[in-house]
Amino acid sequence: MLDVNRIDAFHGRIQALWEISLTIGEAEIVSLVGANGAGKTTLVNTLTGLLPSASGSVEFCGKRINGLKSHAIVELGISHIPEGRRLFPDMSVRENLEIGAYLRRVWKRKEETLEEVYRLFPKLRERQGQLARTLSGGEQQMVAMGRGLMSKPRLCIIDEPSSGLAPIVVDELFRTIEGLRCSGMAVFLIEQNVQQALEIADRAYVMENGRIVIAGESKRLLQEELIKKAFLGM
Repeated sequence: MLDVNRIDAFHGRIQALWEISLTIGEAEIVSLVGANGAGKTTLVNTLTGLLPSASGSVEFCGKRINGLKSHAIVELGISHIPEGRRLFPDMSVRENLEIGAYLRRVWKRKEETLEEVYRLFPKLRERQGQLARTLSGGEQQMVAMGRGLMSKPRLCIIDEPSSGLAPIVVDELFRTIEGLRCSGMAVFLIEQNVQQALEIADRAYVMENGRIVIAGESKRLLQEELIKKAFLGM
């Protein structure tokens, strides 16, 4: 579904990504893990058109997408749920969700899609008239995920969903992410919570200093000495 081939990217004159290559298949969860500053969010911004790539190629379902504007990438079926939620704080839960359905192909079915989101996150139905800024951190993350799902994506890129949340809320969110795969959606999960990210993923990539340093099946990576020492405290 997604084929990233040797992309480089820069922040000004400073190179941030070095020959990044990865793939994501249909209905697959792939995790990208690494420490703060490893380049994970830079990679996401490059894939979604927010930061141009300097070289290499990104293809989605056989179509080259690097060089396209972000809205055109969303039209093709990629949804980006950003780190930090990025909600409109003085708009209601429902209004924040409806913004995610602005595409012509999904706007006509937005009520149906809203119902799907409310089934996934029942609390949002209860809070639909509430201002986003009055929600808890976990509820705000649910809104951010729901907004991303309103565009009916084929691939959902989720950046640091567990950041700042209580463990019980994180468990609930990760169960929801696992459920997306069952619905046929592919997920690219960017996460610092290495243990949980690898437990739910089919495959994973480990990033350090703008480079992919390890890749493979998640179960195997959980046994890698580098992963145990660097991320799992073993």
